Amino acid sequence: MRLPIPTAADEVLDDISEGLLRLYPENAAYLGIDTADRTALKSRLTDRSPKGVADAKDHVTTILRSLYELDGAAVPSDQRLDLDVAAAAYAYAREGLEFGFGEMACLNVNLSHRSTPYVVAQNTGAVLEIPEFLDSQHGISDSHDADAYIERMHAYGEALDGETARIRVDLDLGVVLPDFLLHKTIGQLKAVRDLPADQWQVVASLNRPGRNLPEHLEAAKALVAAELRPALGRQIEALERAVPRATSDAGVWKLPDGGEYYDWALRMSTTTAIGAEQVHKMGLDQLRELHARMEPLLRRRGLTGGSIPERMEALAIDPANLYPNDDAGRASLLDYINDRLADIRARMPDAFDTLVPGNVMVKRISPAIELGAPDGYAGPGSLDGSTAGIYYINLRDTAIWPRHALPTLTFHEAIPGHIWQGEYSNQLPLARSLLSFNAYSEGWALYAEQLSAELGIYEDDDLGQLGYLQSLAFRACRLVVDTGIHARRWTRDQAIDWFVENNGSPRAQVAGEVDRYCVWPGQSCSYKIGHTHFTMLRNRARQRLGNRFPAKAFNDMLVQGGSVPLSVLTRIADAFVVRHLG
Repeated sequence: MRLPIPTAADEVLDDISEGLLRLYPENAAYLGIDTADRTALKSRLTDRSPKGVADAKDHVTTILRSLYELDGAAVPSDQRLDLDVAAAAYAYAREGLEFGFGEMACLNVNLSHRSTPYVVAQNTGAVLEIPEFLDSQHGISDSHDADAYIERMHAYGEALDGETARIRVDLDLGVVLPDFLLHKTIGQLKAVRDLPADQWQVVASLNRPGRNLPEHLEAAKALVAAELRPALGRQIEALERAVPRATSDAGVWKLPDGGEYYDWALRMSTTTAIGAEQVHKMGLDQLRELHARMEPLLRRRGLTGGSIPERMEALAIDPANLYPNDDAGRASLLDYINDRLADIRARMPDAFDTLVPGNVMVKRISPAIELGAPDGYAGPGSLDGSTAGIYYINLRDTAIWPRHALPTLTFHEAIPGHIWQGEYSNQLPLARSLLSFNAYSEGWALYAEQLSAELGIYEDDDLGQLGYLQSLAFRACRLVVDTGIHARRWTRDQAIDWFVENNGSPRAQVAGEVDRYCVWPGQSCSYKIGHTHFTMLRNRARQRLGNRFPAKAFNDMLVQGGSVPLSVLTRIADAFVVRHLG
């Protein structure tokens, strides 16, 4: 008997959410739903082996078949939106899986930003991701939770071996990290391997103040010796076998079907059909416009000699704008971030009619992984709000964070950026909370930077305003550099030199950024393309509605619909305008 269509749609959405949680059980912890019928997920980690990839492929095929079988015309409009969003995400995933190498992460909500042709790299893989997850997200309130933690340590070893198997398969296909990143990655992994067991983050997490778990602590140390260190050694060995095959070529154009891979990565990251050359030109055009806005601000500070980037570089190395590179300096830097959060939080009623709590904790990225980790990023809070979203900042060297760069980073990652927006998404059906599109999430975060400036956060603060504009210019540079590396075959040094010369960012920061673009092709283009789309939609709505344009209601609409492809966001924004035209 054929089920009524709404029931069939409910079942498909339920199949999506439960299937994604089985594939990526860590996300149940992030959302605070690893309880009751999902308690078993608390002992599991993502299967990173070839079988895990095959399981993901089967899931994608099954869900797409179910989505295509639904009669869209008979589905209620709210469910139609949910199904359209899911269909887009799964279609991108299917394309990515067809390449047969690397990591298709676009269905793994907390890692959806980092689909990559390389299973393990300086910023990708179990060693970077699992210890931090266990430390920050695996709550331990009783012995059962501690037992589950130990089970996950077993699974950590299996994840390392699963990745190692795929590294070997990909090597046979000719998929190898650029040599400068391969050596960097091997060095990072060896540094972890050679730590005493009690200094491994997965062990140290069990020895935090307030945790009295002597038996589990000893079990964890034993697991490092018996399972984790040997598994990590096998992964290092697999990467070392790849060294003779590695070249200094930075872009994915060198890989099998490399051009097609970059086309997919760009489409998936931006949720548009925009091509590499158009992206490259957009970056150059927007950079010129932003430099023109920065010029009078620099002149007011007495900085008149040299190019815009040269003057910004002078600001970045001015000791007056830097925190000491020691524990006291890092503590002061974190205090400053928390002050910025308090300021912007108080301004949110001026930007939104419907408010969320904005539950945020600022945390330094673990020193054990900071050399390969991004400079700053956000992790989601739980669905019920009991666990805060985490705003991570990399403090490997305080010189990468001159004071004027910190406010806009904070607004981007926390409020009203990623963590703020994520609290609206958490109110949607579970399947929607488990799907994310980088062009939307990063486009929103840049729009959040813009909102913060429009709320007067930089009033009488030219330095902060310069930091904001440089942040936007930084993202415009990404459009140029990402396409330069992967479509125009730039070298790593060429990309770094261009970036430093055209944005004035510290060279150490830029080098890490460029290394990230080499591994996550297309991802860095999602920011400015998403932001450009957000501002285009607002300008168009304001033009059509005139003095009837409700700015706060428009912002509510942008976040309440959740993470969607940009084409779907356009549809939502157009419907908003029609409603307000009456």
